[in-house]
Amino acid sequence: MKKYGLLGYPLTHSFSKRFFTEKFETEKIDSTYDNFEIDSITKFPEVVKNNPEVIGFNVTIPYKEQVIPYLDDLNDSAREIGAVNTIKVTRSGDSVHLKGFNTDTYGFETSLSPLLNAHHQKALILGTGGASKALKYVLTKLGIEYISASIEELKENEIRYEDIDEKMMQERLLIINATPLGTYPKVETFPNIPYEFITDQHLLFDLVYNPEVTQFMAKGKEKGATVKNGYDMLLGQARRSYEIWNSEE
Repeated sequence: MKKYGLLGYPLTHSFSKRFFTEKFETEKIDSTYDNFEIDSITKFPEVVKNNPEVIGFNVTIPYKEQVIPYLDDLNDSAREIGAVNTIKVTRSGDSVHLKGFNTDTYGFETSLSPLLNAHHQKALILGTGGASKALKYVLTKLGIEYISASIEELKENEIRYEDIDEKMMQERLLIINATPLGTYPKVETFPNIPYEFITDQHLLFDLVYNPEVTQFMAKGKEKGATVKNGYDMLLGQARRSYEIWNSEE
């Protein structure tokens, strides 16, 4: 039996455990998936040592960046992004090799790409947290210019929300919500942007997947925009994780 698990804190609502448990039952795969909730990343080596049967981990908040110093290797995208959400564990005798990957890039690209049109040349990313790093990697790969709206101290290629005006909204026809605003149970919240300038040429992509239609998406739909939530991205990154765990990568 192969075993996998999720590393994070807290893990009260685990998509990964539910997804993989259902996958294994439906496809009659002799595997299990468990949550490894640790309150400090310093406990990660202990988890690896005490669970020698585990061959793969997913990593979620707040450890996507903190886990990197504990790994032996990173693939190219994880190294460039500086964040890991998938770890492949290879054991040989007493030695253990941990390699980090970022499958959020795969999930985002496969979910976004079918919706893109020729006029989606520039993007506005709402939020500058860890989730936005994978988005920037994919947008660069696709040749889409981006700028990020931040409430933190501004860094390169970032602006304040109050600087988002009509001209910017007209130029940036792809808008991505990379904040938790709108997530259940605070479903009434949404990013503060001038929605009155959204048109039917806009594509609004929300990383939030619960609820199915966020306020951000609803406001876009009112203006005729194409909208998409983060559920397919979540599915895509999970499927890609499983491929990595069971391949020679």
